[in-house]
Amino acid sequence: MAEDRIASIAQLVRDGGRSFSFEFFPPKDEAGEEQLWRAISALEPYRPTFVSVTYGAGGSSRDTTVRVTSRIARETSMTPMAHLTCVGHTRAELESILDSYAAAGIHNVMALRGDPADGPRAPWKATPGGLTYATELVELARARGDFTVGVAAFPEGHPTAESLDHDADVLVAKARAGAEFAVTQMFFRASDYFALVDRVRARGIDIPVLPGIMPILNLNAIRRQGELIGCEVPADIVARISAHEGDPAAVRAEGIALAAELCEELLAGGAPGLHFYTLNRSKATLEIFAALNMAV
Repeated sequence: MAEDRIASIAQLVRDGGRSFSFEFFPPKDEAGEEQLWRAISALEPYRPTFVSVTYGAGGSSRDTTVRVTSRIARETSMTPMAHLTCVGHTRAELESILDSYAAAGIHNVMALRGDPADGPRAPWKATPGGLTYATELVELARARGDFTVGVAAFPEGHPTAESLDHDADVLVAKARAGAEFAVTQMFFRASDYFALVDRVRARGIDIPVLPGIMPILNLNAIRRQGELIGCEVPADIVARISAHEGDPAAVRAEGIALAAELCEELLAGGAPGLHFYTLNRSKATLEIFAALNMAV
């Protein structure tokens, strides 16, 4: 299964096809669980290449991530990818989690170093007996089982990277460790994405880099998140959203329009597909699909 999925992603890139994928996070309560499965049911007909389930800081959602990802594998037609981070785990614990994924029929893993408990800009401190770099987790997953391994990419650079070139070097190292595709964090300028891809290609690495899409439905919330992860909301986008201040419906519509424009520019420029950060809701993603004239 994993080998088929890797081949299909690579083939999509070689043949000029397009991958569409969705990201969910583990729900915190029963109401959240119901909302998540409504979103999954609404998006499943679009036949995504894969869907991913995130992993709480320090392993806080470990059991829920395994359970949700396992249920997707068992009860839907979609290929799930579970996130896994180095934060708060020993090597032995990481091996156990990978074994749990394999036993549940999950063969796709997003290998992340993860953010410190105090946030992505806080100093990194490895867990005693654990791993320090995402490259080590990639190597562990590849050695532990039949896993397809994806990794994170940062169009504007990771907040702690010394430079954009250093950031590209890190992504290249993850690819050489065995990662077979990457998914970017959110961004709002297509030029940032294409510049990242150019830096990686210049270093001799040709793994697919899927752009991560987050529509702006609340400008202040996106700004706060962007400050944490080192993602800038460009002035022209702020101006377009701010023009509708006081009208939530108009703000939302403009945010969807901006996301659709970004998607069109990315696909026209050769991006291999789109990865949507759904926030466990289907409506915004479906609205973007409608704007792009994508049908089930």
